[in-house]
Amino acid sequence: MGTPNVVVPILQAAERIATNLGVEIVAVYTGPDRPTGRGRKLTASPVKEYALTRGYDILTPARITNDEEIARFEAIGADLVVLAAYGLMLPAPFLFGPTHGAVNVHPSLLPAHRGAAPVAGALLAGDGVTGTTIITMDEGLDTGPVLAMEEITLDGTERTPELTERLFALGARLLESAVPAYVRAQLVPRPQSAEGVSVIRRFKKSDSDLDFSRPAAELERRVRAFDPWPGTATTWRGERLDVLAASVLGESDAIGGSNAVPGMAVAVGNDIAIATSEGLLLLERVRPAGKNGMAARDFVRTRAEFIGAVLPS
Repeated sequence: MGTPNVVVPILQAAERIATNLGVEIVAVYTGPDRPTGRGRKLTASPVKEYALTRGYDILTPARITNDEEIARFEAIGADLVVLAAYGLMLPAPFLFGPTHGAVNVHPSLLPAHRGAAPVAGALLAGDGVTGTTIITMDEGLDTGPVLAMEEITLDGTERTPELTERLFALGARLLESAVPAYVRAQLVPRPQSAEGVSVIRRFKKSDSDLDFSRPAAELERRVRAFDPWPGTATTWRGERLDVLAASVLGESDAIGGSNAVPGMAVAVGNDIAIATSEGLLLLERVRPAGKNGMAARDFVRTRAEFIGAVLPS
């Protein structure tokens, strides 16, 4: 059960597990076709596209809590559910009906960053390490016992898309080693720690606004964490200005010293930065409303009046 491209390796791992155990994949659940592009053409999820090439039975319900969908699932007779970024909460029959229940591939070191946006959560927190956890699922939000966990070190430059891909690739490897041992009763799930619990909610478009009364280091993490959704932006002359890439400087790097108030655009050589409550946020790439992304220095080259402007916080 999964939807985006980053979890196709999880389905591929499930295929290898099935071969190892001498069983078969009885169905693939994925999100419904969605309208995409300017023409709003209905497009299959990456998991569906892959499953079609393999000839699996594919189910794409918009809801799975109604009696009809529960009955259809029960008729499949699954022994194990494998879930990764599916997009819907599973009702009890999906969790406890199969012989071996359900396992989830979660891209964080649980119990840290439970919820809808664990990869962004690790980046926002400035974590030095993150990782992937395989759990057996219960009715809580990512609260089930742990089957396997492995951490990776972060260098502070990661962005959500690339890190998500890396963590699910790790999850595929963990799944392939953990599930056979689990179904053979050779691996016993262990409860999650009661310490270090955090929950990351689903982000909204309004979360993209940068607040320059916050430290530059925090804002730089938001730029990386909120790629591609919900993005990060400020407002200049009543129009949205997306901030696509940024880095952190000390206030002394700005021309004119450290007299700028938070939100003020200041020159840094040929570049441009925004003063914050602590340090400067150097703008590297921006996207003006209705235009393509560009180097921030190119944006300023034709908009000299941007320097000295005070952006909203």
